[in-house]
Amino acid sequence: MSFINRRLIAACVVAAAALGASLPATAQELGDLTITAPAGAGGGWDSLARNLQETMMKTGTAKNVQVVNVPGAGGTVGLAQFSQSAKGAADQLLVGGLVMVGAIITNKSPVNLTNVTPIARLTSDPMVVVVPKDSPIQSLADLTAKIKSDVGGTVWAGGSAGGADHILAGLITQAAGGDPAKVNYVAYSGGGEALAALLGGQVTAGISGYGEFQGQIESGDLRALAISYPEPVEGIAAQPLKAQGVDVEMENWRGVFAGPDLADADRQALSAAVEKTVKSPEWAEVLKARGWTDAYQGPDEFKAFVEAENTRITEVLKAIGLAQ
Repeated sequence: MSFINRRLIAACVVAAAALGASLPATAQELGDLTITAPAGAGGGWDSLARNLQETMMKTGTAKNVQVVNVPGAGGTVGLAQFSQSAKGAADQLLVGGLVMVGAIITNKSPVNLTNVTPIARLTSDPMVVVVPKDSPIQSLADLTAKIKSDVGGTVWAGGSAGGADHILAGLITQAAGGDPAKVNYVAYSGGGEALAALLGGQVTAGISGYGEFQGQIESGDLRALAISYPEPVEGIAAQPLKAQGVDVEMENWRGVFAGPDLADADRQALSAAVEKTVKSPEWAEVLKARGWTDAYQGPDEFKAFVEAENTRITEVLKAIGLAQ
């Protein structure tokens, strides 16, 4: 081999190495990753975090993924902690959603979603109104009649105060002719606790994302009265609130955020890894199994969506007396 050829090959190797080093992080696999679920076990955020964890490792978009639960105050405790610990971190994600938007407003949280970096909206699912199987309430009409006659005696179970479940209970009460400010709402930190209250007959009705109660609905332990989507959903027997004369609709969306002050390359890497994960066949199976709807949005679109949701939910909370 000639000296010139050896020089040419050496130059190509150096150039290739330099190119590999300068490739954007979006083309590379993530290493260790921690996902914070700002709620207890058994709820929607915990389920999303753990399904994302499993799918990212199955698809090879991250080598090692851990989930940490930080419950409290509709996710605002976890949000506050995450905004500090994940500052500039390329290896941390936070699960959040509609519930957190409402909790930030009602709890007057000093930390909000402008203190983190939107990465992707992932899912939405219809919220469902359920009663225990032995409840005398057989239909949505029965429930609205009870609300109209005795708002305080209608006890609701759901997630954190001011969250999506609480908002929906207030809107249904308002539509039924009751005073939403008088809603008797019992907030639970995780879906498992709310489910236990329902199965134990401690409350009148419960609200959650459909996927969280799906197993008990299918087993017959809970009776689904209505869903919150404006249109029927294939595979779900319960009909929309609107179709049953209650003019209310709500979409329970969830997504992931990174910490503040994130370098652009790290933002791209995280968003690319999440996008690859949620466009995989493995994630499609998760959506089907959990009854979630694919609601993917990339970081820029998701950021605009979160800003719009903050405005919308503020007005809804004011209308039902949960915010000033």
